[in-house]
Amino acid sequence: MSEALDSGMSEAATTVVQEGDVVREVGRRRTFAIISHPDAGKTTLTEKLLLFGGAIQMAGTVKARKSGRHATSDWLEIEKQRGISVASSVMQFTYDNCVINLLDTPGHQDFSEDTYRVLTAVDSAVMVVDAAKGVEEQTIKLLEVCRLRNTPIITFINKMDREVREPLEVLDEIESVLNIRCAPVTWPIGMGKRFQGVYHLLNDEVLRFAPGEAKAGQEVELLKGVQIEQLAQKAPSEMQNMRDETELIMGAGASFDLQEFLQGKQTPVFFGSGINNFGVREVLHALVDWAPAPLPRETDKRMVQPTETAFTGFVFKIQANMDPNHRDRIAFLRVCSGRYSSGMKVRHRRTGKEMKLANAVTFMANERSRMDEAYAGDIIGVHNHGQLQIGDVLTEGEVLTFKGIPYFAPELFSRARLRDPMKAKQLLKGLRQLGEEGAVQVFEPLVDMTPLIGAVGQLQFEVVEHRLKSEYGVDAVFERAGIHTARWVTCPDAVHLSEFVKANQGRLAKDVDGNYAYLADTRVNLRLAMERWPKVEFHATREHGQQLG
Repeated sequence: MSEALDSGMSEAATTVVQEGDVVREVGRRRTFAIISHPDAGKTTLTEKLLLFGGAIQMAGTVKARKSGRHATSDWLEIEKQRGISVASSVMQFTYDNCVINLLDTPGHQDFSEDTYRVLTAVDSAVMVVDAAKGVEEQTIKLLEVCRLRNTPIITFINKMDREVREPLEVLDEIESVLNIRCAPVTWPIGMGKRFQGVYHLLNDEVLRFAPGEAKAGQEVELLKGVQIEQLAQKAPSEMQNMRDETELIMGAGASFDLQEFLQGKQTPVFFGSGINNFGVREVLHALVDWAPAPLPRETDKRMVQPTETAFTGFVFKIQANMDPNHRDRIAFLRVCSGRYSSGMKVRHRRTGKEMKLANAVTFMANERSRMDEAYAGDIIGVHNHGQLQIGDVLTEGEVLTFKGIPYFAPELFSRARLRDPMKAKQLLKGLRQLGEEGAVQVFEPLVDMTPLIGAVGQLQFEVVEHRLKSEYGVDAVFERAGIHTARWVTCPDAVHLSEFVKANQGRLAKDVDGNYAYLADTRVNLRLAMERWPKVEFHATREHGQQLG
């Protein structure tokens, strides 16, 4: 009796310790994405955050890497060649006792699907705005996606070391175009060659700008009291403008409110120069001090709290050939609750089968290291041999599904034509794997078995063409297929659906999950089909893992 009681108490104590561990570790996590229009300085800021976080020793290179300097987050060969981000990267580092999970996203609009998927896996975001160009098209789209989940946004207005627009004008544009209130935390003193630094409104101090790339460990010169007055004598015009503008702003009631920020209604604003490392440390401090720890996640049954002890997570990205030597596929999984431990067994929600999670990895772009444990907010890489798809849910027993990540109906369609017909098998394998990771969508027409490739933007085809050649040894060119759009189709009446399929075989294809998609060559054709078959529903999006047909 006594032994049984002692055993029960021991188990209870262990459970309490585990719960305490989970609560403590979840509280340390900060998981965020960096969003911007192309060329606003997003990848540069990513590099500098890694630099200040101690994750890398030199911007543009990972520790001990002997290759030439290129962006840590841009690891695909095509990214290095073209200087653009076309794949999302995941990087983890520790800063000020917090575990930071940084997700860099493609800035180019042709990769909006990949960016959207990443934004479903984060708890906050840093928005980079070019001080000369202001709010741009892709920034508008990305903020709309963030607003769907009321994601807290920190704003970094970049390139103050150049001749740019007036800061009040940029702030007004952010508020009016993006419909989010701005609360400046720092304010610029001059710009371009006259850029003196920034005034910190909350700390009543000036952070002095020194031209040139400062070292990460080097403290920024802080001016207080008399020192600020001395700067006013050296740069009277710039300091007076700063004082007039900040007085105007504070008079309008634009002070920082933490709750407003956490609700996604207000964005704290920082000014700086990413290329010069100036203002980066303040963004990091804001992430640690203000950005939320992992948040509850909605499922089809209930809200999952991050501090629950049972493990849950969902796959938001699959990347093929991260290691070209092994032709591997890695599933990126966002941990939503509980604790991952190496060798644990979980339930694969879609198939109902049990899976063993062993040798999960953490990332520094494509550099990886084994991860023995992970908590809510962390992103882990799971070796995938085709069993995992985007949107899949892994749980420690409970049957639930996180609110899905939608596929968007492609706007461009092509067919791959092989230069060497003997490479047909490699082509199919390459397209299947690239389709699994979401680089493109692959459809199989019911009549013509030639794979049909759908994309949101033209650059996706160029990337796939490049990757087929470099990663699969397949030389193919993409030719337009003459299709206007696709719509996934459903019908509650199985007989009626069968009649629809029989009558439209030449215009139907199946996606990777076996769902029917209607291929319309014109907008008129789609409208006529919808009128002729009123019982059939035509969907512009579908959720990952959702079986429609």
